[in-house]
Amino acid sequence: MKNKGRLYGIGVGPGDPELLTLKALRLLRAAPVVAYQSATDKESIARAIVAQYLPGNQIEVLFHLPRALEPEKAKSIYDKEIEPIADHLAAGRDVVVLCEGDPFFYGSFMYLFTRLCDQYETEVVPGVSSLMACPVALGVPFTYYTDILTVLPAPLPAEELTTHLLMTDAAAIMKLGRHFTKVRDILHKLGLASRARYIERASTSQQRIIPLDEVDPAEVPYFSMIVIPTKNRL
Repeated sequence: MKNKGRLYGIGVGPGDPELLTLKALRLLRAAPVVAYQSATDKESIARAIVAQYLPGNQIEVLFHLPRALEPEKAKSIYDKEIEPIADHLAAGRDVVVLCEGDPFFYGSFMYLFTRLCDQYETEVVPGVSSLMACPVALGVPFTYYTDILTVLPAPLPAEELTTHLLMTDAAAIMKLGRHFTKVRDILHKLGLASRARYIERASTSQQRIIPLDEVDPAEVPYFSMIVIPTKNRL
């Protein structure tokens, strides 16, 4: 019986191809199968990041993990989407799965990991996340010494966002998209708007840094972030 393949989840970083780690690059080039996800009818961002490093002789597997689904509905869809990857692993082929940012920090690879790690030997390679890339691109130190940093998903209810923002020294608000207006209004209400910095598509050629009150809510992409750095300076 043929040995099972090995599953690798590699973080490809926030967008700049040069932020790929050496380990991720080595595994990427060696694997016979490379898998990546995208939204339906859209180019895979993860593949685009590493395109220049692909040797050209690999099997490529595209899969879709729709966002904003009810957990029970998402489960069956995710189960089906990963079947081609499981088939390659069962046939003895190693599979590298690309993941924007870091695989375990809001990463799409987590959904494959929970379904496949008990059946196949799995290795996860960390990647540079947007949480690290955005403050650097903005040129603002995020936290000092004993500052508390809170990471908040924008889809949270306004009341929860408010509560968490009142209890932290610094914050990153992710997954803005259609929730931008809600978040902006909360920041004004709490007196945090003057410290808040907006950035989208950090580290890529499409990176944009826009004053908070000049952002068009209708144009805010999923890959955007509001950074609220600590008010402390040491």
